[in-house]
Amino acid sequence: MLKTSSNLKTLSKIISSALLEDQALNDITSDLTIEKNINCNFSINAREKLIFCGKNVVEEVFYQLKNSTKFQNSQIDLKYYFADGEVVEAGDSIISGIGDVKIILSAERIILNLIQHLSAIATATKKYVETLNNPKIKILDTRKTLPNFRELQKYAVLCGGGQNHRFNLADLILIKDNHISACGGVSKALEKAMPNNNNLKVEIECDNYSQVAESIKFHPDIIMLDNMNFQELQKSINAIRNFSKKTLIEVSGGVNLENIANYRDFDIDFISIGSLTNSFKVVDIGLDFI
Repeated sequence: MLKTSSNLKTLSKIISSALLEDQALNDITSDLTIEKNINCNFSINAREKLIFCGKNVVEEVFYQLKNSTKFQNSQIDLKYYFADGEVVEAGDSIISGIGDVKIILSAERIILNLIQHLSAIATATKKYVETLNNPKIKILDTRKTLPNFRELQKYAVLCGGGQNHRFNLADLILIKDNHISACGGVSKALEKAMPNNNNLKVEIECDNYSQVAESIKFHPDIIMLDNMNFQELQKSINAIRNFSKKTLIEVSGGVNLENIANYRDFDIDFISIGSLTNSFKVVDIGLDFI
């Protein structure tokens, strides 16, 4: 998970902030009721079928706690049974370990919150990929992510078999409806965006066939067909494939698990789904002392 230095730095900041928010070094209840240096065995278990995501989260939480003055002499040993992206069945132990009760209790809620969150995104993405059942069409995430959590959430999408759309506003020139409105139309927007000195790819969002017909004359890298009915969608696909063969096609808007199979046979390249990172159901994972 999160192999680049940038991503690891992001994870470290998130964990540091989470530990501070939870006052993990000031667990009054544990300090009052539990003696020092009491060790126990514990297990982090899946209570439903899921795609696991968050191994480095667990490692980073315990790493930061162990490097605190309070827990510098505390024992914690972990054993992992699943890697990120692997299927975990209900009842399976994801991680087991032995360690100081106090450090485990200080880490518990932060670990569970984050791996439940990330595993839920990975699990939802996997469901979309499997339900679509067409490897030629890639499932994409969007920028509809929690502020400061984007790298983690987009990583979870990868674990579920999806792909990442742009990470930020500087990654790609994406002309959306408000850009078109603000600059006076599709042609004016594309004239200003193509070509560009940054050598960035250009994508334009089209809400109707008329915009598609206007866009294809500029041969943008990607045309997004947004919230179109199937008849207009097919008409737009045909026009793009016939006129601008190098232009990739993205479908967006209104796609869910109940209807995604209806897009299986369309000649498109991507389906972008905001709900992967903003409307998922958290999966059930628990930590139990053994």
